[in-house]
Amino acid sequence: MEEKQVEEIAEARATLSYARISSRKVKIVADLMRGKKVDEAMQIAKFAPKASSEILEKLLKSAIANAENNHFMNKENLYVAEIYANQGPTLKRIRPAAKGSAVRIRKRTSHITIVLRESK
Repeated sequence: MEEKQVEEIAEARATLSYARISSRKVKIVADLMRGKKVDEAMQIAKFAPKASSEILEKLLKSAIANAENNHFMNKENLYVAEIYANQGPTLKRIRPAAKGSAVRIRKRTSHITIVLRESK
């Protein structure tokens, strides 16, 4: 029996849980950042005129810091391997409406994850 060598790919990740923004809004900027080098992704996050760009910029900085300090990776070789936003729990609120009725307001949350890898 041959033993197959499974090469361990070094990756650094940063996760933000319960972000008070809809995952749909986050995915717009996340799709632009996926597959890009870290510097280019940082520019996209900094200058995209979207609500989620500030959150993604902070999370990307955290992922870079994790890569440098915990996994001893070189910042120049990093790229955004995976970035995704999943739906979190929805906060349900009630707003008064006409004729004594009520309308439900859904305040959506999301869980955002960024995974960085080193290019060879």
